[in-house]
Order: sequence, then C-alpha cells, then structure tokens
Amino acid sequence: MKKSKSQELYNRAKNFIPGGVNSPVRAFKGVGGDPLFFKEGLGPYLVDVDENRYIDYVGAFGPLILGHRHERIIEAIQTQLKKGIGFGASTEAEIEIAEKICKHVHSIEEVRLVTSGTEATMSAIRLARGFTNRDKVVKFEGCYHGHADGLLVKAGSGALTIGQPDSLGVPSAYTDLTHVLPYNDTEAVEEYFDAHGGDTACVIVEPIAGNMNFVPPDVGFLELLREQCTVNQSVLIFDEVMTGFRVALGGAQSIYGVLPDLTTLGKVIGGGLPIGAFGGRAEIMEKIAPSGGVYQAGTLSGSPLAVAAGLAMLEVISEAGFYEELHRKTKLLMNGLEERASAADVPFTTNQAGGMFGCFFNTNKKVKTFKEVMESNERNFRTYFHEMLNNGVYLAPSMYEAGFVSMAHTEEEIRKTLDASSLAFEAIKNN
Repeated sequence: MKKSKSQELYNRAKNFIPGGVNSPVRAFKGVGGDPLFFKEGLGPYLVDVDENRYIDYVGAFGPLILGHRHERIIEAIQTQLKKGIGFGASTEAEIEIAEKICKHVHSIEEVRLVTSGTEATMSAIRLARGFTNRDKVVKFEGCYHGHADGLLVKAGSGALTIGQPDSLGVPSAYTDLTHVLPYNDTEAVEEYFDAHGGDTACVIVEPIAGNMNFVPPDVGFLELLREQCTVNQSVLIFDEVMTGFRVALGGAQSIYGVLPDLTTLGKVIGGGLPIGAFGGRAEIMEKIAPSGGVYQAGTLSGSPLAVAAGLAMLEVISEAGFYEELHRKTKLLMNGLEERASAADVPFTTNQAGGMFGCFFNTNKKVKTFKEVMESNERNFRTYFHEMLNNGVYLAPSMYEAGFVSMAHTEEEIRKTLDASSLAFEAIKNN
C-alpha cells in the first residue's frame, strides 16, 4: 500500500526531530497510528498534506477562538510586518494590550508579557516565593502548568498521554517542595493547610482543569483555596493559560467569582502567535525586576507581531454577545453528542464552559475528579478518534485533552460532526 504524504513526512521527521514531533501532544501515541501533517487552515477547517479536509476542534489547543485565518488577525499581522518584526525594546502596543488585559480580568492590576505559558507559570511561582519568602508550592493532580522542572509532578496534558506523568531529568530537589493534592478534594486541601499553611508560598491551579481533559471545579473548591490562601498569607495563582479569554471575557475566575492573587495567561492573547503573561495584585507584581528583586526577563517578550494579533483578537471577542453565541454553539454540540451516544447505548458524558469542552467514555455522570478521568475507556476513545478522523473531524489525539469550538464553526459543521459521531458510536457499540 502506498504511503500517504503525512506518513512520508513523519518518517522523514524522525530522522532529525526526536519522535518526529516538536511537542509530544502532536504524536498519536495515545490513539495509535502516525500523526497528520497539515498545510493550511481556513475558518473551522484544517487541510492536511494529502488534501484531506477536517472540521477542527483542536484550534491549536485553544488560541484560535475565531477560527483559522480570521481576516482581522491576518490584517493586524500584515500591518505590523510592514513596520518590523521585533525591536528588543518597548512599544506602545504593549501598553495597549496590558490595559485591555487589566480591564477585562479584574484580579489583574499589573501584567508582565512573556513568550509562553510555561514561562508565565514558572515566573509567577518565582514571584510568589519572592513575595512570601517561602518555598513550598501546592499543585493538583492532573493539572499541567508547563514543563518547568518543579511542576512536572503528576502533570496532565501530553505527560499523561505518553504515560509519563513525571519526567526524567528532573532532580528530586526541584520537586521536593511541590506538594500534589487531588483536584476538587476540599478535605485534602484543609488537611494540607492545617499542617503546612505557614510554609506555603503559593497554590497554583487550573480553575477549570483543561489538561486532564476538561473538568470544572466542584462547588466550594475554588472558594476554599481562596480562603486558605488568605488565612495563611499564601499566594493563590490561577493558571488561565488555557481558559483565559476562552471560557469567558474575564476568564474562569469571572464565571466562579473567585479572584486569585496572580493569574497566568497565554493562547488567546496572542491571536494564535506565541505569547504568555502573568499578572495580579500590584503589591506582588512590584517585586518583579526592575521594580523589585525577583528577576525575570525575555528578549522577545511583548513581540510586536503577537501583540498586534492579540489586540485584534481581543477587539473581536469583546463584542457584545460573543461568548453567549460561542457557548450556545458548544452546548448544541455537546447535547448532540450525548444524545447520539445514548442512542447507541455507549457510556459517555461531556463537560463544557464557553467554547471549551471535554468528552468521557466511562459514565453517563458528570466527571469531577482525576480518578474519574483515569477510569475513562481508552479503547472506546481510540475507536471514536479514528472513526471521527475518517469522517472528516479532527480531535486532539489524546483522551486527556480538552476540545475547542471556534466562532467560525456554524451549525452546518456541528451537524456534520454529529453525523460523524453517530457512526463512531455505532463502531464502539459493535467493537
């Protein structure tokens, strides 16, 4: 059988790129087979190098909230390209995007731009340690905060997909100060703070977990984190690299009404180009150099291209009714998937907020914990993934990744997706 062009490119890539991919989440280890190579995207669609067209629910893992090649984003990038790619110096546009971030995310009084989500989270933790003069960090099982050494403990995302929730090459000295608690377990939080509250620099959490699939916080969970951090004078960090400007204009914190001390952002604020940010209370942010003694720097921080794209993106998503319509589309898709799974008698449930969603193949009840995520039927997911792919729907090649709907998706794409899902659920039933 003749190999596809994607297969040929993958074999070529393996000669020069470890594992043939530049990020583990792009590999198909969680589903079997070889990864696809894409050449273009338009609106809600991706086209691979073999000219196959797919309805895209990955959206570059979140930032493409307007879909591929949105005209406002492309225009902003082209305009900036004519002026220059980067200067290694400050621009007025950096102030403009900082002002917009502070306006929409009410817990952020000052913000520092960086180049990635990983850089944002590692910098926020360093800042929290510098502000409190403490060392201990709390994270939660299945939450992924980038690949900084001290955070690769029971991580989510690609670390789960390849069966390595921890990482080689990380000395235990880095992780000894990282304490991992079960997500949505209020009793565990109370027990931890009773024992270690006075030594804890910060708690970092995804307010909606998006790296062990998509798991929202249980009632009272975020509120308890806020209470314990306040009482113990620890810094509460919300990692909204994925959820910020994705689930709501003010992020997940605006949905649940819980304000952190620091917030990390990424994805959407660059309009699809590499960017990150961390920000929060002014008294904490003033500890960052050059104002304070906590060092952080980045030559390409505030990239003119990324900032231009991000400003254009923020203008569009700030329009009245944007998130209501995005939520409606996603809800239409989720309800349809659950109906078709039920018709095929396949155990299946979904979670959703804004334009993010999660699908689980183990139960008809809502999934709330890392343990419940890990009980999902991997065989059923693999069947579902490949059947959807064969019928023109591209999903993340891992059952531990959230999915994303863009405003470019219309009811026609949703109907086609649901038709494909009916075939997928029947395949699972007959498997």
